[in-house]
Amino acid sequence: MDPTALPPAIDSVTLGGTAAVVQMSAWHLFMQADWIVKSIMIGLLAASFWSWAIIFEKVRRLRRLDAEASDFEDTFWSGGSLEDLYDRIGNRPDGPMEGLFAAAMREWRRSTAKGLTATESMRAALQQRIERVMNTTLSREIERIDRHMIFLASVGSTAPFVGLFGTVWGIMNSFQSIAVSKNTSLAVVAPGIAEALFATAIGLVAAIPAVIAYNKLSGDINRYAGRLEAFINDFSAILSRQLQEKQ
Repeated sequence: MDPTALPPAIDSVTLGGTAAVVQMSAWHLFMQADWIVKSIMIGLLAASFWSWAIIFEKVRRLRRLDAEASDFEDTFWSGGSLEDLYDRIGNRPDGPMEGLFAAAMREWRRSTAKGLTATESMRAALQQRIERVMNTTLSREIERIDRHMIFLASVGSTAPFVGLFGTVWGIMNSFQSIAVSKNTSLAVVAPGIAEALFATAIGLVAAIPAVIAYNKLSGDINRYAGRLEAFINDFSAILSRQLQEKQ
């Protein structure tokens, strides 16, 4: 064997390996894929970006709502007049907890102004109306907070399977390339398999944050809903005590 032939062979392998690395970049994998796999990748990336937008918006909003609820509770339990507090809030409450308070006080004022607290049955009916108004307001506020959460759940549950569909389609194309070229070399099928696996990777990138965020945000929303329900119970007890004092 001629020793002078070894360096060119080594250089050829090195250059070939370098070219393969370039061709296996994320951009090249996307550009070399067929239109179906490209569509799947674009859809998964769009779902991932939208999921992150929802996540950031929900985190920011829940922090703001917790801060507003804490400020209102400090004012509510400070011992001041509830009538004066309602006059300050008026028809423009800053958060859901203030909205619950405003809705209850609005019904309270309307009923007392019409003299609907004269008898025990009227007072019991007023108590029920106030609780119904607050529960309705609670459902409406939680529905607003919970908006777009179903999208996170859908992405978390379906994105891996959508990516898997792209993987299956890419592998089918790889087998077709083998049939056409009649060459079972890894160099023939590697690009197609890499493209296929790249679709699954994008699906996981979209799904994993969506699942984690959905579980975390659902727990935070449930805790906040429990906080509002506790306020409803406390405020109902206060109003019930005031109605009894009117007897």
